[in-house]
Amino acid sequence: MNLEAVSALIAKKPALKAAASKLEAMEPETYVVHQSWGFGQIKSYDEAAERLIIDFKDKPGHAMDPAFCVNTMDVLADNHILARKETEAETIKDLVDNNPAQLVVEALKSYENHATSGIDLEITLAQVVGEAKFKKWWTAAKKAAAKDPRVAVPAKKTEVYVLRETPISAKDELLEAFEGTRSARRRITIAEKLVAAVDPEENHDDLVKVLHVVTEAVRDSNQITQAERLYGAAVRNDLAKLAAVEPATLEPTEGQIIEDVRDLPEIAENIPVGFQSRFLNLIKDTHPIECRDLVFNLLKSSQGKFTTECINFLVENDYAEDLAETFKRWQVEQHLRAPVLLWIVKNRHSKKFAKLLNDLITPRLLSAIFFAIDYEALQASSARRIPLADILSEDSDLIADLLSTADPENARDLANTLMLNQGFEDLTKKSLLARFIKIFPSIQSLVAGDAESKEEALLVSRESYERRRAEYDEIVTKKIPDNSKAIAAAREHGDLKENSEYKMAKQDQSVLMAQKSQLEKELASARITDFSELTSSQVGVGSIVSLRNLGTGQTPTYKVLGAWDSDPDNFVIAYKTPLGQALLGKGVGDQVKVSIGSTEEEYEITGLDRVPATTP
Repeated sequence: MNLEAVSALIAKKPALKAAASKLEAMEPETYVVHQSWGFGQIKSYDEAAERLIIDFKDKPGHAMDPAFCVNTMDVLADNHILARKETEAETIKDLVDNNPAQLVVEALKSYENHATSGIDLEITLAQVVGEAKFKKWWTAAKKAAAKDPRVAVPAKKTEVYVLRETPISAKDELLEAFEGTRSARRRITIAEKLVAAVDPEENHDDLVKVLHVVTEAVRDSNQITQAERLYGAAVRNDLAKLAAVEPATLEPTEGQIIEDVRDLPEIAENIPVGFQSRFLNLIKDTHPIECRDLVFNLLKSSQGKFTTECINFLVENDYAEDLAETFKRWQVEQHLRAPVLLWIVKNRHSKKFAKLLNDLITPRLLSAIFFAIDYEALQASSARRIPLADILSEDSDLIADLLSTADPENARDLANTLMLNQGFEDLTKKSLLARFIKIFPSIQSLVAGDAESKEEALLVSRESYERRRAEYDEIVTKKIPDNSKAIAAAREHGDLKENSEYKMAKQDQSVLMAQKSQLEKELASARITDFSELTSSQVGVGSIVSLRNLGTGQTPTYKVLGAWDSDPDNFVIAYKTPLGQALLGKGVGDQVKVSIGSTEEEYEITGLDRVPATTP
């Protein structure tokens, strides 16, 4: 806009006087960024209509009121990186492809004080590079910028990138930070960054002092864990190579730190992800004879990426057959934990592991998965995600794969187990049951029967639920299979009519199946409580009730707890007992009568308290 047009506009709208310089900058051919329309170029100013004509990417020839644009649009200087993308297209493209650090420098020059937040810089550069390839490009560009002495790279993208007036190398910046801390943990972290930041081909005599300090920290500090000590020793050794010092002369060596095999599980749990593979190879070098057994032991309790690292290590060291046999044994012994189960189902179709895992993809594995999900749900202190439950829901082929060798009875038992599982919401259970029914339509009757037999929920404590669930699991996974073997063995003895062993085994099987059915009904109707919903004015589940026997004068105090918590010898009664039922809903001063057999006793409630809430 020329001076006359700006003056005319201000005459009509005096409030725009403060924005006169910005209005004057809105000249034809100038590039702009609007809050709503994005990047564009001013083409002309229509004085009659008092409108700027701007070409935006998705709205060419758009007419806009300059007064409105004052607060919603930025006018870009000629040297702004977005403007230069249009005016110096070849130069900017070359920087994108071949010199990302220089492009970051050029972008920072576009900002006042040559500084801007990481978020703003990313938004700008994404427009320069292109959204499609920006993510991968920016990963490499950040590393290049971090090594450029002209750029101060922040730790978080909410903090500020700065183009320095006086260049400082990443190495010098890290050395300064190293000198400024006394924390052994922090020194190891900075030393690791130094190793990554410097050029191995250059002379690094100035790293000798850093090496000496890190060596002391690894050897003497009582502020770091054994895992941090081991990782510190690895960083120290990498630093020693840069400083032309032989790592083998430095103590403690990595091997000495893991000499005691009892330390390995805790170290494995806490080492950085990027060090896990190196850690396993270190075990191989330090404990060559015991290596196989040690890694299997670590695998059993592994989590996350370390599970994958352990399995890859065992396969690469020719233990694939041992791994397959170990998985089968752990399945029988119920030692397959959730992370390993998750790895198995994720890799069941992979080219590398499909053959190794083929024999594991059975209904028995689905049972182990349900058990692991239920166990994790019961141990969780909050409603956090259970990855194994997620993949069972998200992988539409998984249940079909696991049930491919199941018979109807086996599938029905597994469907029943699913219905009892604490790790799924009701909607998810219904979705998973639909997959069962698709393969075994007869299971539909189980769902219908469950809907018809819904009874009042039993309030139970977590501890009693776990005991009852453990009893059910032992019957299903041990007692019934063992008794089935006994029936098969007895059948081989000949004439079944005179075979007492066979008859006894069959009778035992009937008892076990009845117990299984009863436990399934009880567990299905159970609702775990932490007794936190209790009011303090009347007796409920979770109350501590002080009584006076009006006949004998005795003053017992009872805890009224869940349906499976009775322990009369310790004055704990279930709310479903006659006394528990009589007390429910009563308050201090109320009298109750209880008939036990032919005896009737009368009590007065003299005091009321509540048990401490437990984790549900």
